Parts: sequence; C-alpha cells; structure tokens
Amino acid sequence: MDMDQDKALRKQLTQLLRGGEAFRPVEEVLQGITAAEAGQTVQQLPYTIWQLMEHLRFALYDILEFSRNPAYTAPAWPDDYWVSETAPADQAKLEASLQAIQEGIEQMVQRVQDTTQDLFTPFAHGDGQNLLREAMLIAEHNAYHLGEIVVLRRLLGNWE
Repeated sequence: MDMDQDKALRKQLTQLLRGGEAFRPVEEVLQGITAAEAGQTVQQLPYTIWQLMEHLRFALYDILEFSRNPAYTAPAWPDDYWVSETAPADQAKLEASLQAIQEGIEQMVQRVQDTTQDLFTPFAHGDGQNLLREAMLIAEHNAYHLGEIVVLRRLLGNWE
C-alpha cells in the first residue's frame, strides 16, 4: 500500500468511527436524553437506553484495551458487558457515560490516524486481529447499538 492509499484508508476509518454517513454520530443519537428516559422500559424489549449505552461504553473500552495492551485479559461474557441497573443514578452519571463513549471513539481515531500504528499487522497477543479489524469492529458495534437506541427513542416518543 502506498502512502496515498494508507492516508485515504485512515481517513475513511476515521469517518466510519465517528459516524454520520451510514449511521448518525453517537453524540446526535444520545443528545437530549434524560436520566429518566434512559431508564424507561419498553414492553418486549430486554434493555433500556441506559443499558445499551453502558454496553457500548464497556465494549468500546474492551476493544481499545485489547488493541493496545499485550497483557489483555478478556472480561467474562456476557456478565461483564451488560449492567443490571436499568437506569443511571442521575443525569451526571448519564452525561459521564456519554462523554466516556465519545472519548473512547476519539482514542481509537487517534490510534487509526497514528501512522506509526500499522493497520494490518496482527497483534502478537491475538489470533489474527489487527488495528484495522478492531477499528471496524468498534464502528460496526456502535452502529448496531445506536440503531437500537434510535428505535427505543422512537418507541418512547423522543425521536423524530
């Protein structure tokens, strides 16, 4: 891959991570949610907006940790990836989660934009995963769960 292709790929990965093309950016999907709304349940759905947000946050940082830590140890699935609380304690807790999600996305963007980080070389501590795969995994995972949050917001009457 020449330098122009590498630069183009990193730019496209950054756009994919931040959203706004095939799916709405995280800050837009989560804008205006109150702690009360985040904890509301919808009949026949097994999760709240809060539980989805916390799952997004946890999985994002788990993928980041895997991509940068050779001593990575995987959390227990599914227990460590999902919170049992249906609602945040308060608005500050909700805002902290949103900020952490945005910061985590930007941390992966920084890794992708760092040209000293090879996108294709498999991690020594993995079984074939590389930075390209992990960046795409974050984008795919975020898009999936952000879509669920949009559906929940529509069902709760707080989405256009």
